[in-house]
Amino acid sequence: MFLRFHVPVILASGSPRRKALLERLGVPLTVIPSGAPEHILPGESPSSMVARLALDKVREVASSHPESLVIGADTVVVLGDEVLGKPSDPAEARAMLRRLSGCTHAVYTGIAASFEDRESADYTRTAVTFGELSDAEIARYVDGGSPMDKAGAYGIQDDAGSLFVERIDGDYYNVVGLPLRSLYRLLASKFSDLLVS
Repeated sequence: MFLRFHVPVILASGSPRRKALLERLGVPLTVIPSGAPEHILPGESPSSMVARLALDKVREVASSHPESLVIGADTVVVLGDEVLGKPSDPAEARAMLRRLSGCTHAVYTGIAASFEDRESADYTRTAVTFGELSDAEIARYVDGGSPMDKAGAYGIQDDAGSLFVERIDGDYYNVVGLPLRSLYRLLASKFSDLLVS
């Protein structure tokens, strides 16, 4: 157990990937997905947006659980000036993957934590370059159902999704949906008194 806390820990996300990553670090946790709305504010940068959304999720859950350390995250994919969230249907997933094919895009994940009257948020950016994808590859991946709960319609950790990636510059775990190093730094600097030595 690498990360242990004196207080209960809640993950304000229904993402099985985020839960699995925290559990790999030995964090005993409860999952309470946040119902906070996710929307882009006019003129908001991707980095500000993901940090704000992560904090909104944390605040929504923490309001009912102030005695717990609440951790939240939000991930988006950005291609040029376009923010790609989770696809709403298979057709949108195929369209997203066609746009990402052969291009470099950015993955932003905002992380946030709250305990009692303290809260903190940050973000991580990773550049990902896709190889050229054929329509058949895209169709096979989308038909498998994998992209529907992922920003940008792909999971770098998926068997097929990993084959799309030609290059990555930055934190791999950020692309999965939870930048572990950044989260650890945030927790160790802002909530160190909650850590078990």
